[in-house]
Amino acid sequence: MKMIAIPLAIMLATTPVMALQSSAAFAQDMSNGANNFYKSDQVDVQKVTFKNKLGMEVVGNLFVPKTLNRGARSPAIIVGHPMGAVKEQSANLYATKLAEQGFVTLSFDLSFWGESEGEPRNTVAPDIYVDDFSAAVDFLSTQPFVNKENIGVLGICGSGSFAISAAQIDPRMKAIATVSMYDMGAANRDGLRKGVSLEQRKEFMKASIEQRFAEFTGAEMKYAGGTVHELTATSNPIEREFYDFYRTPRGEFTPKGQPSVPTTQPTLSSNIAFMNFYPFAQIETISPRPMLFIAGENAHSIEFSEDAYKRATEPKELVIIPDAGHVDLYDRVNLIPFDKLTDFFRGNLS
Repeated sequence: MKMIAIPLAIMLATTPVMALQSSAAFAQDMSNGANNFYKSDQVDVQKVTFKNKLGMEVVGNLFVPKTLNRGARSPAIIVGHPMGAVKEQSANLYATKLAEQGFVTLSFDLSFWGESEGEPRNTVAPDIYVDDFSAAVDFLSTQPFVNKENIGVLGICGSGSFAISAAQIDPRMKAIATVSMYDMGAANRDGLRKGVSLEQRKEFMKASIEQRFAEFTGAEMKYAGGTVHELTATSNPIEREFYDFYRTPRGEFTPKGQPSVPTTQPTLSSNIAFMNFYPFAQIETISPRPMLFIAGENAHSIEFSEDAYKRATEPKELVIIPDAGHVDLYDRVNLIPFDKLTDFFRGNLS
């Protein structure tokens, strides 16, 4: 396996698609109520599709409380999955739990991922991801039981940065929350705590462009590994953290139509698009719409929530969850502050 110095928060591997092998371990950490695949008998779930501005079909799950008065118009919340994941990984859990609190919720696969359209699969296209959030607002606004004036958005991990970017240009998003947010632009340009040098950044850009040309002339697609496929004695804590979710039954999920490409594997030639992604560039323009940033006390990604909070204008709030890491807030129900999220959206979508 050829290793490429890609400026992400973790070690990234580049391999031909046929070489990708998941070695899921069955001793996953299920502490603190980890329950990624949670389902509720209080909620009806319906698969839905809608088009983004490019005419690409986006596939989502619509969650409606069984007790909802469909003759009235209720607030709704859009939930975005972690970068490189799919709606079945974390987003559905949040959407279900918030639907139990009386909200109409919508989780969806970003374009090029999961069941949504887009070729090549796993392409990095932040502008299109951002538009997918606005397309989700379009869809919810057509539902007769949704109040189109009261639609909020929740972004997990990388989707936190996509949701913020979308809210800057779409005032229909009335309340914005993020959990374990990654600024996907800064993570790629600078790495964690600015640990990537300019020379390393240039090395990655060169490798990406070389791969782009190679594929143009017929070479095999390569992928930038966001999660390792096996652990070794030298695996670092962040590799272990992501592996425990994405490569074990705790959170592993194979999207339909692409069983040979595990989640969190963007194409190497497209990942360079994040270099030009600056999701906080106009974050102050979201005010006076409220923003809530949630991060784990021990999260390797906490710097991104702190940076966004610092840049944002009131009303805003930063909530730090004690003894929680980044991935802990994907699915550990006993750590995720669902009460805080419920109060935030209930107080601002009415």
